[in-house]
Amino acid sequence: MAKFKPHKLTRREKQIIEVIYRMESASVADVLGNMPDPPSYSAVRALMRLMEEKGYIKHKKEGAKFIYSPVQSRLNASKIAVKNLVNTFFENKTEDAVVALIDSSDIKLSDADMKKISKIIEKAK
Repeated sequence: MAKFKPHKLTRREKQIIEVIYRMESASVADVLGNMPDPPSYSAVRALMRLMEEKGYIKHKKEGAKFIYSPVQSRLNASKIAVKNLVNTFFENKTEDAVVALIDSSDIKLSDADMKKISKIIEKAK
């Protein structure tokens, strides 16, 4: 199986994996029915086959159809994606990434959010 590479997903692949994560497992028809402005059935089937070859999803056969599920949990995939983001855009400096997130003008943190972040920072010390 290919190594999991979350930073290599195309726009359509991101849409597909989001549907599969949301549904936990899905057939090609399920994915097609839950995608915005979907391509053809055969295009979705081909993309899902490629995603399986890349190591993002796996399948099991149920009757005449394949049911796909993610190889990585959403939590693991998000941790890998964040790690790649920090490495790519912040020269592997976590503090710069955190400052960029908090300093964003459109993000408003509640007192509960601040408390949770403070606890995580204390735990990391």
